[in-house]
Amino acid sequence: MVNIYEAQAANKRKSIAIIVLFILFVTSAVYIISQALGVYYGYEPGGLGVAGLALIISGLLSFGSYYFSDQIILTISSAHPADRKKDFLFYTVSENLSIASGIPKPKLYVIEDSAPNAFATGRDPDHAVICATTGLLEKLDRTELEGVIAHELSHVKNFDTRLMAIVAILVGMVALLADIFLRVSIRGRGNRKGESGAIFLLLGLVFAIVSPIIAQLIQLAVSRRREFFADSSSVAITRQPIGLISALEKIASDHEPLEAANKATAHLYIVNPFKEKGHGAVDWFASLFNTHPPLEERIKALKAMA
Repeated sequence: MVNIYEAQAANKRKSIAIIVLFILFVTSAVYIISQALGVYYGYEPGGLGVAGLALIISGLLSFGSYYFSDQIILTISSAHPADRKKDFLFYTVSENLSIASGIPKPKLYVIEDSAPNAFATGRDPDHAVICATTGLLEKLDRTELEGVIAHELSHVKNFDTRLMAIVAILVGMVALLADIFLRVSIRGRGNRKGESGAIFLLLGLVFAIVSPIIAQLIQLAVSRRREFFADSSSVAITRQPIGLISALEKIASDHEPLEAANKATAHLYIVNPFKEKGHGAVDWFASLFNTHPPLEERIKALKAMA
C-alpha cells in the first residue's frame, strides 16, 4: 500500500523534473535557432538575437487565450450552464468537495453527450470551470462522481490549467522560431560569418526540425504526469480511492467517443475523449503522443493507495 502523501510527493518531484528538463530544452533550442537566424541575416553570433521578438509574438497570441480560455473552450464544446434542480447531484458534490478542498466552488457546465467525461478549465481557482457530460452525470453514482469532481478540483487547486498555459507559450515560441528559420533558410544561403556562423546555421537547421517535436513530446509528458498528480490529490480530498477507480473503470468500459471534443481540448478531459488504442509494436511509440497516461496505469496506482 502506498501512502497518499508519498504518492503526491513522488508525482510532484517527477513533474518538477520534467518541467525543469522542458525549460532547459526550450532555452537551448531558442538560443541556437535565434543565433542561426542572426547569422543568416549577417550578424555575429552573440546575445539572444530574435528570441525576444518570438517571445513577444508568442506571448501576445497566448495572452488572449489565457484570459478567455474558459469561454473559448466552453463555446467550442457546446457546453451550457448546469441547472441546480436538474443537476442537483453535480451541484451538491461540487459544493461539498470545494469546501473540503478550500477553494471557491467553480462554475458548473454540462455538455449534452452520452459519452461519460469531464474537464476543468480557468486560469485560477477564482475563475475556474468544471464541465461534465450528461453521460457522466447519468452513469456514475455519487461516490464515483465525487472521485471525478475531486480530480478536476485538484487540477484547479494545483494550478494545472495555468501551468499548461505557460508550457503552451514556450512550445509556441519554439515552433514560431523554428518555422521562421525554416522559411528564411529555404530562400537562400544567407550571410555566413566564419566557421562559428556555419556551425550555428547547421545546428539551427537541426534544432528547427526536431525541437518542435521534442517540445510537444515533453508538453504531453507534463500533461500525463499532472493526471497522475490529480488522481492522487483526488484521493487526498475524498479519502477513498475506490470512487475514482470505479469511475475510471466505468468510463474505460464505455467505448463511445465524445463528439464535442477535438484535438485542441482533448488534453483537458479526465480520460482521452477519442478512446484511441495502440496496436501491437507501435503501442509504446503511439503512447508518446497521448495526452493521458494509460488508464490501466492510473487505476493500478490508485489501487496501491487503497
